[in-house]
Amino acid sequence: MTLEPLLTSPAAVQLHVATVLPAFAIGTWQIFVSRKGARPHRALGYVFLGLITVAAISAVFIHQLMPKAPFGFSPIHLLVIVTLFGVVGALRGAWTHNVRLHSRSMIAVYVGGLVIAGAFAFTPGRIMHRVVFGG
Repeated sequence: MTLEPLLTSPAAVQLHVATVLPAFAIGTWQIFVSRKGARPHRALGYVFLGLITVAAISAVFIHQLMPKAPFGFSPIHLLVIVTLFGVVGALRGAWTHNVRLHSRSMIAVYVGGLVIAGAFAFTPGRIMHRVVFGG
């Protein structure tokens, strides 16, 4: 394991990783451990949504998969849209006490924005693959 590929990567990638890692930890805690509706759950929820929003927006500026595509966007950039809609749904659900909307939106953000996108980040040739597996 080496941080060199990450430390020499573009600022958008570094910001993305710096927000995704704590978002993943907080999201995992929120889903599996925290007492839903409690004050700490709500506070950490706002932190999580802030982090995941910054992570999604920073992803717009990462174009390493298909740099010659229009605007450098690849199919994985569709997860940015899904994530941002999920953030809005999660907030709307929480603010209107619609637990079902809030829960579904938060799970969608966690799975789509972190688990699925994270799986792509560790494919061979990507920066995070080099960080964890070398080469």
